[in-house]
Amino acid sequence: MNRKQHNILILVLGSLTAIGPFSIDMYLPGFPAIARDLRTDISHVALTLTSYFIGITLGQLVYGPLLDRYGRKKPLVAGLLIYIAAAIGCGLAPSIEALVVLRFLLAIGSCVGIVAARAIVRDLFPLNEIARIFSTLMLILGVSPIIAPTVGAYVTEVWNWRIIFAILAAIAVFILAAVIRYLPESRAADTSQSLHPYRVVREYTGIMKNPTFIAYGLASAAASGGLFAYIADAPFVFMELFAFTERQFGWVFGLSACGVIGASQVNRFVLRKRGSREIALAAAAAQTAVSVLFVAGVLAGVPPWVVMLMIFGYLVGQGFLGPNTTAIAIEPFTRNAGTASALMGSMQMAAGAIGSSLVSFFHTGTALPMAGMLLVSAVVSVGLQVGNRILGIKESP
Repeated sequence: MNRKQHNILILVLGSLTAIGPFSIDMYLPGFPAIARDLRTDISHVALTLTSYFIGITLGQLVYGPLLDRYGRKKPLVAGLLIYIAAAIGCGLAPSIEALVVLRFLLAIGSCVGIVAARAIVRDLFPLNEIARIFSTLMLILGVSPIIAPTVGAYVTEVWNWRIIFAILAAIAVFILAAVIRYLPESRAADTSQSLHPYRVVREYTGIMKNPTFIAYGLASAAASGGLFAYIADAPFVFMELFAFTERQFGWVFGLSACGVIGASQVNRFVLRKRGSREIALAAAAAQTAVSVLFVAGVLAGVPPWVVMLMIFGYLVGQGFLGPNTTAIAIEPFTRNAGTASALMGSMQMAAGAIGSSLVSFFHTGTALPMAGMLLVSAVVSVGLQVGNRILGIKESP
């Protein structure tokens, strides 16, 4: 693979990884407009976020075995076609109930990109390069929370929130064309991979018996729970509690994501001197410290800029944690890398659904539920990694 092919491959894989988060971030500024247009309130609009998390959790479990059985490209193309149809449907939704269902289908289509991208990285790159490749993908992934909310806010303000889903459909069409034209088939179809439900469940059970996968997969999932709790509660905290406009919210949300992007790129250089396990534990510990300060600050009634600073600090930790825990968790798998990738992604999204639901359930009219969820998530992530080390589980270097 020459340099040009490498760069094109990374760009396509990054786009596949970003389509899911882009589908979340772009419509967040439109929550108030959606509520007005569909004659409901923001809490009911938030259910479209929950249904998306459920869809992306279940969908990944389905795509994992399909990617191992039929190769990477065929299921990928099918998923993108589902996404395009669902995005058009979301733009035409006549009620909040219809939008909730269509967002579920949108997630079913988008999640194949996440699973396939991780599996293809495991297929094509040596073990010592995986964490660096994931850091590079996060550079593209990080564009989502910077561009998407700003574009979404502008579209909502100038035109209509329904246009957001038309744009998402158009983006998916371009990604589909790039997949067909540029993405190589990294793994041939394997008919030995059974799709019988019993065999699929046994495959997933076998993966879950791997101690490295469980420790670092759950550590990553815990961190994702905090991340998505922030995403779910951000529209309320900034647009209602702090009275930011849709456009201001878009800028704040985007700028805070610079923490993830910057850290993920610094991580590529830190990996030259430190191992992934060391970096991941340090990042989770830093997130815990920042979250403690965040909770204390909310209780003390700190101004909005301090809240923004705390969130930025947490996201910096996420930029170091994500690539390393992902690389460690899928490292032990080759033949069933797609299934392992799917299970890990499903765990992350399940944690995201739990985090976003809990932050709504414990709604207090303040930023405290968000801060509390970030703290709980960081503590769990640290605990899993420390427990893995204390138990003395033998791991590959």
